[in-house]
Amino acid sequence: MIFSKPVGIISYGTALPTQCILSSEIENARNQEHSGIPESLGVSQKTVPNIDEDTITLSTDAVRQALSRSSQDSNDVGAIFIGSESHPYAVKPSSTIVTEALNLPSTMSSADLQFACKAGTAAMQLCASYVAADIHRSCISVGADTAQSHPGDVLEFTAGAGAAAYILGKEKLLATLLATSSVLSDTPDFWRRPMQQHPEHAGRFSGEPGYFHHIETAAKNLLQEVGLQPNDIDYCIFHTPNTKFPQTVAKQLGFSHKQLEKSLIVNQIGNTYAAAALLALANVLDTATSHKKILLVSYGSGAGSDAFLFETTPLLVKARRTWTGFVSEQIAQLQPLSYQQYLANTQRH
Repeated sequence: MIFSKPVGIISYGTALPTQCILSSEIENARNQEHSGIPESLGVSQKTVPNIDEDTITLSTDAVRQALSRSSQDSNDVGAIFIGSESHPYAVKPSSTIVTEALNLPSTMSSADLQFACKAGTAAMQLCASYVAADIHRSCISVGADTAQSHPGDVLEFTAGAGAAAYILGKEKLLATLLATSSVLSDTPDFWRRPMQQHPEHAGRFSGEPGYFHHIETAAKNLLQEVGLQPNDIDYCIFHTPNTKFPQTVAKQLGFSHKQLEKSLIVNQIGNTYAAAALLALANVLDTATSHKKILLVSYGSGAGSDAFLFETTPLLVKARRTWTGFVSEQIAQLQPLSYQQYLANTQRH
């Protein structure tokens, strides 16, 4: 879908826990020193939520930052959608709690979304559609997760936590949304049944028929629709379950490491699931200059991808001059935990 009316990002915010665990600490606790797993995944550490942090608290912090960076009256926000696979309640929306915590209008549309790691970009598509259809002046989309993993599973090296919030509207755009498209299939590569604490995954099966097929298809479809080639793009962002997968798919699609490298924060925060692609986008927006084209492609197991094409505006550069709390600053403040502290925190989630 190519947008014929101006629609895009008018503000954004991010939230990471203040704690992390080094991959080497996990190796040592499992008596797997020098296993080579962190190096193969390209993840040196991951974020860890504190005992009082969950998808709701992280979403609230990310939305609060986005609102503080926006000149728009919060009463003009018409909807909020929160995508996650770790909502604290099976039946009770996260979106209503975030709305009330931030004193947003009680007349807003809202919903919690679930599509594995692409639930956050699904929320973004909904918001863009609401704004383009003149249903609301602006809407908030959030991707947030406190990812779970079996102790001893390879996912333990990557399952992180974080949130990213985007306010979409029509005026004072930091980045214009030029087009978006999606692709999906019934590919059971990753799942968690009711009452299960940790997800199951199909290992290598999640690669070629899952991640690579959907991201490649979505990216090619969007580029074809807008008539662009990889060398016309300034930044590319692909979902980051690890560092290896996005590097591989970027190369297969014809993108350079320079176009990709700014999005590879997974090395320092792990895979934040529904927040991953949106946090990577925020890290790109934190330093990008004006008139830069950004290709973003998410991936959610089960399976599907959402692709977006953004172009930054001069207002982004101007607005950033008064901001603090950039993604890189939050990463720099992470405090390492011991494996015992890490277990104590994660067992409460």
